[in-house]
Amino acid sequence: MEPVHTPRPHVCVLGAGIVGLATAWELAQAGVAVTVVDRAAPGQGTSGANGAQLSYAYVQPLADPSLWLQLPKLLLSPDSPLSLRLRFDPWQWAWGLRFLAACRTSVSRRTTERLLALAAESRTGFDDFMARERIDCDFSATGKLVLYADAEGFAGARRQLALQRELGSVQQALAPAECAAVEPALAHYAPRIAGGIHTPGECAADCHKVCQALERLLRARGVAFVRGEVSRLRMHGGRVAAVQMADGTALQADAFVLALGTGSPALLCPLGLGAAWRVPVYPLKGYSITAVASAQPGAAPVVSVTDAARKVVFARLGDRLRVAGMAELTGEDLSIAPARIAALQATARDVFPQGGDYARAEPWAGLRPATPTAEPVLGRLPQGPANLFMNTGHGALGFTLAFGSARRVAAAITGSVAAPAACSA
Repeated sequence: MEPVHTPRPHVCVLGAGIVGLATAWELAQAGVAVTVVDRAAPGQGTSGANGAQLSYAYVQPLADPSLWLQLPKLLLSPDSPLSLRLRFDPWQWAWGLRFLAACRTSVSRRTTERLLALAAESRTGFDDFMARERIDCDFSATGKLVLYADAEGFAGARRQLALQRELGSVQQALAPAECAAVEPALAHYAPRIAGGIHTPGECAADCHKVCQALERLLRARGVAFVRGEVSRLRMHGGRVAAVQMADGTALQADAFVLALGTGSPALLCPLGLGAAWRVPVYPLKGYSITAVASAQPGAAPVVSVTDAARKVVFARLGDRLRVAGMAELTGEDLSIAPARIAALQATARDVFPQGGDYARAEPWAGLRPATPTAEPVLGRLPQGPANLFMNTGHGALGFTLAFGSARRVAAAITGSVAAPAACSA
């Protein structure tokens, strides 16, 4: 009798951004056969030119009680970092109402606690990956400064700091002069702020370079990549049987991971299984510019910096400076608004006037898959197919949370998906 060869379980990961690729990595490390599917090349979507900060210890949700007082200005001011374009879209309205309902102290505290736990897992996962593979991704661990323009905002930040300290974060509140001591490129700007929150352990890296490295490493380990549009999920016997592609082909697997960001809900709605299938993910459009950083000492920042009032982040990536921000509820719109790029350039010139060649910076726009609370949707949906797993809704923390989310989802899959039955002859 010939020996029985048990085939490996096969998992199809839908999405080749940082979240999908990290999931594929964790599954491949566990010995699972993996196929990654996306209409774009790996890392070309929201992972392409994001804010680049890895905020493991500073995870304050956008849905915060302080937002109520800021809301009129945020929605009505022409230069507001938050923009809402009302659409005939019930999901936009439903998401917005759930977001406002999440702007409560109890919700913000619970979300912060959960995000910090997931971020800690993600730091471990990314550190393990970097120690093993030593990829070139402009990684730095120079810390992060969040700047506050007025006393009220700084007071709210100190309350959040106290909460995060209780949960294990190492941070401290700094006076303006202390902020300039941490980041000398802020010397001229420090007198215009009320203070800052310094998190010395935070990091930054080029997410797109990480995605490219993951693709190369995964291919070398036998992971298959399929380029094409996913049209629907095919069901059979209460399980997902296959992914139907737009070109007519079908991809079968033992389990499926939905990591398509803002595209995830669209595949769930046609299944006809009720409102539980509408995962609360809506696109928050963000912008970035990437400029050549000044070589002049003290001109471009080395520490990652966030302007809290303008919701703009600065991250040093080798000889480049990434400037990113804004949040627009405009639906699936990837057009690059010149006014938004001009606003990022103006903020960069204001905070770091000699920091880089902003006039020739490369513009970009992406859609962050956001949930009202900022918590991602992970694992199986309630009453959903046993072989369908979610990994979406990370908002602005996709890069930060990618490896932690991947580890959780991969563990759930390997613990529940058995290999197909094998026959002996």
